[in-house]
Amino acid sequence: MKYLLLYAGDETADGLAPPVAATDPVEDVCEPWYAEIATRDVRSVAGGRLLPTSTATTVRAAGDEILLADGPFAETKEQILGFDLIECADLDDAVYAASRHPVAQLGGTVEVRPFLGH
Repeated sequence: MKYLLLYAGDETADGLAPPVAATDPVEDVCEPWYAEIATRDVRSVAGGRLLPTSTATTVRAAGDEILLADGPFAETKEQILGFDLIECADLDDAVYAASRHPVAQLGGTVEVRPFLGH
């Protein structure tokens, strides 16, 4: 089964802040996590961290009109910091992977969502 792990937290918090530059090596932070979840046959298919919400553009469509706004969709204390798409046997393995991710370990939250039909 495939699961999307959405990482959320206060993007200004120590350790949870998005990278300063798009070239910061995310792999250095997550490499031990990838190795740990692989021991349970959990495979990361894709993933990455997001730049700060100040770089976001929100898009809405009303018929043929495209409405753009700077910033995230909603003003909240926690922002989406990144994601991983994982493949594993079941929800138990997905929850284990989420609980061991660096964002969860640093006080952020991880939402686990299965893909429809998988």
